[in-house]
Amino acid sequence: MGVNMSINQETEAKILRLYHAEQWKIGTIATQLGIHHSTVRRVLLKAVIPKEQCSQRSMIDPYLSFILATLEKYPKLTASRLYWMVKERGYPGGPDHFRALIARYRPQKQTEAYLRLRTLPGEQGQVDWGHFGYVTLGKAKRPLMGFVMVLSYSRKIFLRFYVNARTENFLRGHEAAFRALGGVPRILLFDNLKSAVLEREGIAIRFNPSLLEFARHYHFEPRPVAIARGNEKGRVERAIRYIRDNFFAARVYSDLEDLNAQADKWCETIAVQRRCPEDHALLIQEAFLQEQDKLIKLPDCPYPVDEREAVKIGKTPYARFDLNDYSVPHTCVRKTLTVIGKPKQVIIMEGNTLVAEHERSYDRGQQIENPEHIAALVAKKRTGRQHQQQDYLMKSVANAKALLTEAAVRGYSLGAIIRQLKDLLEAYGAKQLEAAIKEALDKKVPHPNAVRIALERQREIAATPKHTNLHLQNRRLKEVSIKPHELSTYSSLYQGEKKEGEKDEQ
Repeated sequence: MGVNMSINQETEAKILRLYHAEQWKIGTIATQLGIHHSTVRRVLLKAVIPKEQCSQRSMIDPYLSFILATLEKYPKLTASRLYWMVKERGYPGGPDHFRALIARYRPQKQTEAYLRLRTLPGEQGQVDWGHFGYVTLGKAKRPLMGFVMVLSYSRKIFLRFYVNARTENFLRGHEAAFRALGGVPRILLFDNLKSAVLEREGIAIRFNPSLLEFARHYHFEPRPVAIARGNEKGRVERAIRYIRDNFFAARVYSDLEDLNAQADKWCETIAVQRRCPEDHALLIQEAFLQEQDKLIKLPDCPYPVDEREAVKIGKTPYARFDLNDYSVPHTCVRKTLTVIGKPKQVIIMEGNTLVAEHERSYDRGQQIENPEHIAALVAKKRTGRQHQQQDYLMKSVANAKALLTEAAVRGYSLGAIIRQLKDLLEAYGAKQLEAAIKEALDKKVPHPNAVRIALERQREIAATPKHTNLHLQNRRLKEVSIKPHELSTYSSLYQGEKKEGEKDEQ
């Protein structure tokens, strides 16, 4: 523990004068100067041994060899822990006095000096993410991340905002920066972020495979800085601070596209009008023009940086991607498809076959649908219900198939006929409907209207009340086929009960 860094040289001199010349006590000095008494004591110990210690040996002297050896082995050991270790060995003093004394012997950390790193034109660029708060897109709250690349020689800045820091956006930022700069630096310095370095143990580094493939395509060397050595990429760190203060502060924008358009304009105007630190005679724009020819030329074709994800389609025809559901044809249910995410588009593939294409949403919990997908599913469901109703009708009424065949020959709508006959079946029963269909076929009128007229005629002849349709909510109950019971059995039961009654009367 060293002297409090808030005490300047003037205050230290005043403490020494009041103590030695004016003979003030330590507590008096601390009170008058508004500082802690331990700070006064440390200043005195650092400068000269206090006079109360001159006439006698210090209590700490017998333990100095142990203390120095312990501090050499454990330089960060606290004074409190060291005090109790010495106390167990017989030290008679108190903790406050011990803490003040131990400050004289604790090894002081040497202040590290840094070399000013200079680079050649086109030799190096530095890359990092900057976090700029959050943006709300519908129901989704997403982090606003700024991708920043700085050319180390000219200090030319490239800035692009994204709504996450995924590897795909990390690579998209590089590709956009290369296009804007017109070339590629030979070396790119990264922090140890997961988009670049998956694992690191000393000098052993396991790079992100996507970054290695990307670097091979653009012919640059990815180089992560040493751990806890932020000064090695100080140019991009300072650039991010500059962006926060001079671009993003109080910035008003309508959406991400508008923000990036403003960032591009700022990078090409305000940001390049500063003096170049490598050569104060040049502006950054002028230094960049000298550096641009030294950059590696871009390849003919860009590297594919789209997001790719294998998605299992459940029993509903939707693919879940980035918090939203995108519709697919109903024929794709229970299959595994490949979703390709572009900044403004989502493409869904089955092998090499295009299945669906949607505008990308950065909202949360949305269903993005193609009306054709939904219409095809509804039509399939309607057709399926029609076949079920047709099977049910033909199982219940023997001659229903003959009427449907004749209706198809004449071009009638079978779906409508099946629905009407099914309603008549539920209203009148299978036996009466079969007789009415026979009458309609005999008259060569294979239509539900003829069948309905025949049923009404039967009802009037039998003098039965008009039938009222009963609408059942359960679809399974509606499709149950019930065969009417022969009424003759009820007559025999009634006659049997009557005979038994006659015997009772006798």
